Amino acid sequence: MGPSDANVLITGEHGTGKEVVAHTLHALSRRASGPMVTVNLGGLSEGVFESELFGHVKGAFTDARSDRVGRFELADGGTLFLDEIGNIPLTLQAKLLRVIETGEFERVGSSRTRKVNVRILSATNADLREQVASGRFREDLFFRLNTVEIRLPPLREREDDIRLLALHFLAEHSRRYHKNLTGFNDAAINLLCGYRWPGNARELDHAVERAVLMAQGNTIEPADLSLRGDHESSPRLEDLSLEEVERLLVQKAVGRFYGNVTQAAQALGLSRSALYRRIDRYGLDDSNAAKQ
Repeated sequence: MGPSDANVLITGEHGTGKEVVAHTLHALSRRASGPMVTVNLGGLSEGVFESELFGHVKGAFTDARSDRVGRFELADGGTLFLDEIGNIPLTLQAKLLRVIETGEFERVGSSRTRKVNVRILSATNADLREQVASGRFREDLFFRLNTVEIRLPPLREREDDIRLLALHFLAEHSRRYHKNLTGFNDAAINLLCGYRWPGNARELDHAVERAVLMAQGNTIEPADLSLRGDHESSPRLEDLSLEEVERLLVQKAVGRFYGNVTQAAQALGLSRSALYRRIDRYGLDDSNAAKQ
């Protein structure tokens, strides 16, 4: 197994660019001509986990009206990116470990053993070492996933990257919305660099997109960014849009339950997958969600 075949664990807060890193690793590997398949394990319920990853045969369960190919088969010869690996239930970790160790599995409802050659890239914002120590994550699975670890620091620790990313997003959104914007004025740059970015690069992207839409001149000004400083009080509910209210509720719920997505989802009346979609949409980091 060469470096481009090694399993890689990518860690970092929500919005730091873990999926971008995964796609780059695949593109630079010897498997680049093969498929790259992505699956968000945080959005899968236990009931569909095996069918989604390993596939099923017709009649395996009530809704199995035809054979289905799972993600491992789709990624054969290429790369499988397992996002939110820290959220896989302990009861299912042994099934994942087996196919990673041997490349062998059976579709749900079938006794035929199939074999695939897949490189595993995985990502999480959780502390897997702490989960291993507390018995919530299998140590043998952790070692299988973690041949190489890449840690992505939060954006607040990368001030130079804030400037570069902001300019990149500005060019991208200016083209998208057909606006002729030349850059940020000095005050706007200072505001960007002084903000803590709890949602990291994803939040920065959203902020710049909003600024592009709001800008009246040729450059982005602080007012266009609509960033709230840590010293400011919480906004009044009547001043918020429906989307902003939803973002605030999600943020508060995840923070109230200390990042436990299952409990936060129950409190909000959502499924885990629906809550994960909102966390991604709003660029929230569930470990820091209560800070804003």
